[in-house]
Amino acid sequence: MKKIKLGLFGKIVIAILAGVAFGYVLPVCGVRLFKTFNMLFAQILKFIVPMLILGLVTPAISGMGKGAGKMLLTVMGLSYISTAAAGLFAYGCSLELMPHYIVKGSIAAAGDSMAFKPFIDLKIPPLCDVLTALAIAFMMGIGISYLKSDALKRVTDDFGEVVKLTIIKVIVPGLPLYIMTMICELTASGKLATMARTLFKVIGTGWVLTVTFLVILYTVAGIIAKRNPFKLLWGMLPAYFTGLSIASSSAVIPVTLECSRKNGLSDKVTDFVIPLCANVHMVGSATKLLSGAVAISLIYDQALSVGQIMNFVFMMAVAAVAAPGVTCGVLMASIGLVESILGFNAEQVALLITFYSALDGYGPAANVTGDGAIAVIVDRFFGKKDESLA
Repeated sequence: MKKIKLGLFGKIVIAILAGVAFGYVLPVCGVRLFKTFNMLFAQILKFIVPMLILGLVTPAISGMGKGAGKMLLTVMGLSYISTAAAGLFAYGCSLELMPHYIVKGSIAAAGDSMAFKPFIDLKIPPLCDVLTALAIAFMMGIGISYLKSDALKRVTDDFGEVVKLTIIKVIVPGLPLYIMTMICELTASGKLATMARTLFKVIGTGWVLTVTFLVILYTVAGIIAKRNPFKLLWGMLPAYFTGLSIASSSAVIPVTLECSRKNGLSDKVTDFVIPLCANVHMVGSATKLLSGAVAISLIYDQALSVGQIMNFVFMMAVAAVAAPGVTCGVLMASIGLVESILGFNAEQVALLITFYSALDGYGPAANVTGDGAIAVIVDRFFGKKDESLA
C-alpha cells in the first residue's frame, strides 16, 4: 500500500488538534515539559534566522551579476515595490476591518489565568542581529559579483545549501511540534477559544485581501500595458489554483510560464521574469504576514505605530529574497524583524507562525499569480525589443 504523505498544512492541522487534546488532559508538569520544548525551539529559530539571511540572500545577490542589466533592475524594482505595497495594503485594510470582528485585548485579558514556566531556560544567542546580517549579505553579494570571485561564490553557495538543509530537515519538521506545544499551553491557560476564533478570521481576511490586491495589481498592469486586466487575471487562474493546492511558488513555475505565454507575453520575457519573480516577488506572503501581525497586535492589545510598520514592511520586502526553495521562507526570513521591529515575544511569534501556516496555499497562490502581472508590465517595455536582455 502507498504511504499517505501529509503536507505541512495537514501536519499543522493534526498538531493543532493534538495540542488541544494535550492541553485538556496533561498535568502541569506535562505542560511545562511542552513549554520547555517550545522555548528551546524558539531559541533555535532566533539563532537560524541571521544564518538564513547570510546563507541565502548573499548567493541570490551575487548571482544577479550574471543577470540581464536593465530588465533585471526593472524586475527587481517592480517586485520590491509590489511586495511592499501588498504589505502596506494589508496593514491598512486589516487595521480598518479587524477591530469590527476581533476583540481587542482578548488574549491579554486571559493572560493572568495560568502561567507555565519551562523546566530550563536555555539561551542560544544568534551570531548577529537581522539588520547586521542583511548588511553583510548585501556587502558580500555585491562584492562577489563585482570581483567575480568564483571561490567566494562557491563558499557562499555551499553555506546556503547547508542553511537550506537545516531549514528543510530541522526547522520545517519541527514547526508542527512547535505549534502543538504552543496550542497546548494556550488550551491549558484558557486562551484557546480566543486563538481559534481569531485564526479563522485571519485566514478569511488574508484570503480576501490577497484576491483584492491581485485585482489592483492587474488593473495597474493592464493600464500600463493597455490590455484588459480581467482577461489577463483570468488567464492566470491555473497558476493560482496550482499554487493554492501545492503551496509552493517555485514548484508552480512551469504552470506560471505556460499561463503567461497564453496571455500573449513573449518567451524572452516570461523565461526571464517568472523564475526570478518566484524568488523575489511575494505579495501573498506579505499580505499574510501583515494581516496576521495586525490580528496579534489587537488580541494582545499591543499598538503598532505607522513607523514600525513602514520599517518592517520595507525590510521584509528585502528579506523576501531569502525565501526561494524554503517552506514558509518569507516567514522564516522575517521572524527576526517581527521580534526586533514589531516587538513580538516568543508566544506571539508562535501564534504568527500558526496564522501564517494555516491554509498556507493562498499565499503562494497570490505570489505566483502576481508574478504574471509583473511579467505583463515588463513585456510592455522589453517584449518587442531585440532578443538581447542587456
